[in-house]
Amino acid sequence: MGWPLIGETLSFLSDFSSPSGIYSFIKKRQHSHGRVFKTSILGRPTVFVTGREASRILLSGKDGSVSLNLSYAGKQVLGPTSLLTTAGEEHKQLRRLIAEPLSVDSLKRHFRFIDDWAIKTLEGWPGGPVFVLEEASTFTLKVISSIMMSLEPAGGEQDEFRANFKLISSTFASLPLKIPGTTFHRGIQARNRMYAMLDSMISRRRNGEHEHHDFLQTLLRKHRKEEEDGGDDANKLTDTQLKDNVLTLLIAGHDTTTAALTWLIKFLGDNPHALQNLREEHGRIRNARNSSSYLTWSEVNSMPYTNKVINETLRKATILPWFSRKAPQDFAVDGHTIKRDWSVNLDVVSMHHDADVFPDPEKFDPSRFDKPLKPYSFLGFGSGPRMCPGMHLAKLEICIFIHHLICRYKWKPLDEDSSLHATLVRMPKNKYPIIVEPL
Repeated sequence: MGWPLIGETLSFLSDFSSPSGIYSFIKKRQHSHGRVFKTSILGRPTVFVTGREASRILLSGKDGSVSLNLSYAGKQVLGPTSLLTTAGEEHKQLRRLIAEPLSVDSLKRHFRFIDDWAIKTLEGWPGGPVFVLEEASTFTLKVISSIMMSLEPAGGEQDEFRANFKLISSTFASLPLKIPGTTFHRGIQARNRMYAMLDSMISRRRNGEHEHHDFLQTLLRKHRKEEEDGGDDANKLTDTQLKDNVLTLLIAGHDTTTAALTWLIKFLGDNPHALQNLREEHGRIRNARNSSSYLTWSEVNSMPYTNKVINETLRKATILPWFSRKAPQDFAVDGHTIKRDWSVNLDVVSMHHDADVFPDPEKFDPSRFDKPLKPYSFLGFGSGPRMCPGMHLAKLEICIFIHHLICRYKWKPLDEDSSLHATLVRMPKNKYPIIVEPL
């Protein structure tokens, strides 16, 4: 459990930013205590568990034995009606209502914008150094802000939105001190400014001043139809629910996709054989097309090797190294009793590097996904009732961006540093700088 009050917080934070991340912290304790061990981090008892059985219990959501365990800072930023802070029937209702705007059919409306913006982003890559993480961040943020609320990719409103978004994102790794000048306080102020922007958008759209085909408009249209038809409140979202969940999806959809795209480009650069296989798949797609440089929807759905590369990237990088849950009651896992109110962390890194499931786990090998895996052994997008709702959007963004990248350019890294940012979403600390040349 470590020292009084601070427990093993210092060791945890030290390992967190090392090249192996929390994997080092966890492996040391698993060696001494087994696959289930208890520690104390940030002043609260925490249990780490791993394996398919633990994954099934924690992620299946059966019997109400566990619920999502956000930090205090996360709850304050995302709000009380966020998809990530609600549970039970309220969570089911929210997830059902937001499913349609994020469905495959709905994403078709945004396909051309994503394709066009990927091309525009990559046009500026040849020449000087490119920091892939920064470029991926800009690309994904512009895409998701357009899909969520039709924000133009350039201009003053986008600049203001991006500045506020950066401040909000930084609060999740900060101490929740509501003191002027602190990271947390600046983040909450930025959140309030963003909510004011959303209030203005909602008001204008309800007054008929603007009409768009985006996430926000879909939910407002659904809300209006329920009112006209005399539907019950279960099919309506309050303005607070709208704002909390637009922000939630912006943050969740940006950070994880940014990290996935960055790691994928890095792993391809480190693995020429996988890169060549990918070039061949996308070369066939390009050569079968007419002179147009734009992708089509059917082409994006004909990329089997690309999807294996995405899965292998999510396995090897394990962008979300653990899933945190809270026990509302006593329950057992792997023969150990978990007490009520304990924080329970499912160690996904160890699962994704289990040599019994993934032989030679440090090797980047997309062929691992030639055959179906056993349930709960691969958690690239989570599993169960809290599986990533933006999974289809993330895959679409990555497939489009990678197609245009590898059909046009080659690259080499400028820095081999493998350190990680000390944040929940695993990202390379050096932002993966590269030099890009035309093929």
